[in-house]
Order: sequence, then C-alpha cells, then structure tokens
Amino acid sequence: MTSFIRQRPIISSIAAFLVLLLVLGSFPIVPETKQALIVRFGKPVRVLNQYTPGRPIGGVGAGINWRIPLAEQIVWIDKRVQDVDMQRQQVISTDQRRLEVDAFARYRIVDPQLMFIRAGSEDQLREQLRPILGSEVRNELGRIEFASLLTPERQGIMDSVKSSLNRIARQYGVEVLDVRIKRTDLPDGAPLAAAFDRMRTAREQEARSIRAQGAKQAAIIQAEADAEAAQTYAASFGKDPEFYDFYRAMQSYRCTFIGEQGCKPSGTTSIILSPQNDYLKEFTGRSK
Repeated sequence: MTSFIRQRPIISSIAAFLVLLLVLGSFPIVPETKQALIVRFGKPVRVLNQYTPGRPIGGVGAGINWRIPLAEQIVWIDKRVQDVDMQRQQVISTDQRRLEVDAFARYRIVDPQLMFIRAGSEDQLREQLRPILGSEVRNELGRIEFASLLTPERQGIMDSVKSSLNRIARQYGVEVLDVRIKRTDLPDGAPLAAAFDRMRTAREQEARSIRAQGAKQAAIIQAEADAEAAQTYAASFGKDPEFYDFYRAMQSYRCTFIGEQGCKPSGTTSIILSPQNDYLKEFTGRSK
C-alpha cells in the first residue's frame, strides 16, 4: 500500500480527497433555522431538526447528524415563519363595488415530507399557495359590503379567510398563522370618481342634516330662554310698575342719547325737546 502511494502520488491524493468528502458528507451540520429532509433514491425517509409546536428553534435536532453518502440527499427546508403575497386583483363586494385588494399570508412548514411530496420545493409551494390565497380572499370579500372593510368586522373576515386557507394548506404540510389585507383601493378612472362623488354627496347630506338639527335645537333653547326671561321680567316688574316704567325709560335714554352697543343707532341726530315733553318725564321726578 505504501509503495502504491509512493508510485502514484496524484491518484492517491485524489482518492484521499474523495474519501474525505464522503466522510464529511456523511455528517452534515443542520442549522437551527433549517429542517433537513433526507431523501433516499428520490423517496423521503426522515426529517432532521423537524419543527415541533411549543419547542423553540435551536432545540434538539440541530447540529451534527448523519446520512448515507451518495444514497441519501438533503433537501433544506426553512423552519421559520414565511410569507406569501397575493397578486393584486379585483374583488366585487355585495353592494357591487369593484375593489383592488392586496393581501398576504404568513405560514410555517410543519410537515416537510408532505410538502416535498405535494409541492416539491419551497418556491413551488409558494406558487401554489398564492392563487389559493387570492381565491379565498375573493370568496370572503364577495360576501360583504364595502363599508364593512372600514369597521372592526374586517378582523372577523380575515379570520374566516385564514381558516379556509388553512384547511387547504394542511394538504401541503403547511400551517397558516395569519392572513392580512395590506391595501384595498377602488379602481382608477370612472369608478373611483363616481365613488368619490357618492361619498361627497352622502357627507354633504349628513352635514346639512346635522346643521338643521342644530338650528332646530338652538331655536328651541332660545325660545325657552326668552319665555323664561319674560316670565322673570313680568314677575319682577309686576311688583313695582313705576320702577318698570323708570327702567324702560332709562334704556330708551341710553340708546337715544349715548348710542351704546346693541342699540344700533342710524347715525348722529340732534333732538330738541321741551322740558315738559312726556318723553323726558323721568327727568322731572315722580312727583311731577
């Protein structure tokens, strides 16, 4: 053996290198964030570092493992949460509104063997989940009115989409964790302008109704206040009619001669009156 190595050093070096590769390939290192699906002659046989609910990433299964070189290959599958975006598409609500919806789903591969058999790879799995997500979103949004998307009812709609999508995703070894709508818009052009016009008209009608109701309430309050004031004045002045005459005369003098705010005088006016004029009787005293 030693003489063979000495006589053929190049061949011996290549053979040693190949043996080293086989040895290293027999003990793969599985990262904490990956699941290693062992495929033997095209058939999945076992999973290394498989995801287990309730067990944190980095538990038992990661690190150095073994496989049969040449006969077994490794398919790496992500252990973390992944997401898939739905293609932007139009949805018709029950009130015949056309909506353009963007949505996404977050999922985790919980059965790598089933995923490999049904989808083949993670990229192919994502391509198969994308149209399913779009279909479920269309079905659920087509059962509600447009206004419901702007209310807390939206969360219940997304939960329904999640449940429906999860039933289908289980067939691919996938667990759907969440479904969300990123954006909901009206289509550009005439439909969008018509929707804005309807919204503007509805808000203007609502504003007119609120203003009319406010004016009605203000008139009622003013009338009640005037009635209460009149009752108070009548009760007060009825006790002393002479004082009432004096008070009203003083108000008239103030507006006529001083022109205070609230009297609205028409301008500067000169008035010549006799001291015996009835209008100036309050200046002569009660005995006159």
